[in-house]
Amino acid sequence: MCEAAFVRTGQACRGRDILAVQDTTVTRSNGVGGDYLHAMIAVDAQDGAVFGALDATFCERDTGQRATRHARAFEDKESHRWLAATERAGQITGAARLTMVADREADIYDLFARRPEHVDMIVRANHNRTLDGGDKMADRIAAMPRLGTTQLTLPAIPGRASRAATLSIRFGQMTIKPPKRLEKTTPASIILTYIDLREETPPDGIKPVHWRLLTTYDVTDVIGALDVAERYAKRWKIEELFRTMKRKGFNIEALRIKDTAPRNRLILACMIAATIVMQMVAEREGVRLRPLTDAFDVDDQPLLETLSATLEGKTDRQRNPHPKGSLAFATWVCARLGGWTGYYGKPGPIVILSGWTDFQSIKHGAQLARNMGQKINQNV
Repeated sequence: MCEAAFVRTGQACRGRDILAVQDTTVTRSNGVGGDYLHAMIAVDAQDGAVFGALDATFCERDTGQRATRHARAFEDKESHRWLAATERAGQITGAARLTMVADREADIYDLFARRPEHVDMIVRANHNRTLDGGDKMADRIAAMPRLGTTQLTLPAIPGRASRAATLSIRFGQMTIKPPKRLEKTTPASIILTYIDLREETPPDGIKPVHWRLLTTYDVTDVIGALDVAERYAKRWKIEELFRTMKRKGFNIEALRIKDTAPRNRLILACMIAATIVMQMVAEREGVRLRPLTDAFDVDDQPLLETLSATLEGKTDRQRNPHPKGSLAFATWVCARLGGWTGYYGKPGPIVILSGWTDFQSIKHGAQLARNMGQKINQNV
């Protein structure tokens, strides 16, 4: 499943500026650890469109590994999954640019040092690393002059109203020394660009916004720094994926399958389906004119066209307005199968997911009917 998804997504990435966004989410908790999914998806760097799944691995966590983490080789650590996924992203062919994007957990020296040369990185800093010269990264950045400001609108979330924030901008290059435990095996330092966005005067009682990003990009001006920040902000797409897999759609945390292997296979299928649902939600108005094959098989088109004809109503709003062969055309069909009438707003992910599931059942039934017809003809 993962290989088929990688091939389809890779084809959609050709000629595009791609962000390979990765993160880890819990799929089953046992109180002190549990089962986890590490996922990576392809996102358009310009408009944030999701192109599909790129990679997925499963792992188990407990409390017995932390004490020995410095004694183990990087390849033997769970954190090696970040490099393995980055190398997997590097296998995409034909992309105009390829950048791995991740949150604080990916602030790993080995990851920066061993990344494929053609894969850039944007990672939110987690460690106050030692620089050449012996000073610390946070002290060096704090001593740098402010090079600009930008306005950021923070969306409302539970417990916080939407508000505007003014952020100061600092950026530049720094040479980071390897951790002491790696000095013998990794003697070379690495040069990275930092981008520091900080809210210096937050409202009373409000925690200030602070993004400190590390990247392999060469940033020479404020516009370039903001471009990196905007690319990092698209990391949120993988959080949307996890929400679709959990509360917003498949509810994978409620699975009662005890055996790990079949459970993980079902979760992987849910992940791939969730990326398809996200693609359809983004393309429901047909703005990007993405082809059907970004999320469906080319052989699905005749069935989609047949279903579209049966689902259309008498009014203009109940007719499929999108060109045949487009992803928007298929999205309209799935939305109608999911119960959308064509009125009362846009179809959401739950409706589209329901319709996509129905389409898969119809497709399976049509295939069985074809197979049965072929056997009958052979016996005549």
